[in-house]
Amino acid sequence: MAKFFEHFLRDDSGAITVEWVVLTAGLVGLAISAGTIVETETNQLAADIGATVQAWDATTTVATPSE
Repeated sequence: MAKFFEHFLRDDSGAITVEWVVLTAGLVGLAISAGTIVETETNQLAADIGATVQAWDATTTVATPSE
């Protein structure tokens, strides 16, 4: 039994799997965080653009260069 525990403690064959799982979880968390930030900023930009367009006077014409 003592020999089994000694072998069990020295065996590191599953360690790489744990490392990949932790690394993948970290990358997924980072991607979710980045996606949330982009979504928030995009929504704010869209709201700002909408407010600007709504504030425009529809009767105002844009000056065009004469040829």
